[in-house]
Amino acid sequence: MVRNMIAGILLLMPAAFFPLPAGAAQICKETIIATTKDSSFAPNSDGTVTDNTTGLMWMRCSLGQDWNGKTCSGKAATFSWPDGLKAASGYKFAGYTDWRLPNKNELESIVEGRCYSPAINNIIFPATPSAYFWSSSPYAGLAHGAWSIDFGDGTVNASVKSGAIHIRLVRDWE
Repeated sequence: MVRNMIAGILLLMPAAFFPLPAGAAQICKETIIATTKDSSFAPNSDGTVTDNTTGLMWMRCSLGQDWNGKTCSGKAATFSWPDGLKAASGYKFAGYTDWRLPNKNELESIVEGRCYSPAINNIIFPATPSAYFWSSSPYAGLAHGAWSIDFGDGTVNASVKSGAIHIRLVRDWE
């Protein structure tokens, strides 16, 4: 009985508790319909992509990575929540200076529900770390918390604002 209980608990644990080795490929359940189809996005040559569903323009790379015309390279930087908000404010990329941290719902809109490690469309957002990303939304239940998304498994969480977490910037498409 104890063995069955432990097996049941392990099945309920998110994929982030079972990290893949470095360099391991993203895992997707192909029998599940994609939640972020390639056709929903219009990639731009400048390292941005426009989401045709939400009307938002996203940076294809995490802050700290570089767009080389095909993919993101380098290591994604991490920030505390206040530092992430500051880094986004006035950030200049692809000729725009109105980049910002996405709110919780905007960030959750790019989670690919059929994949993990990372839980994101890897064609549209290549080389995304399977890790937490800040949203701009404070967490009302915890004064020193803000909403974050774990792109390891796509879960939405509250994180302590002083934690070192990745960011991906967004702007409203005109």
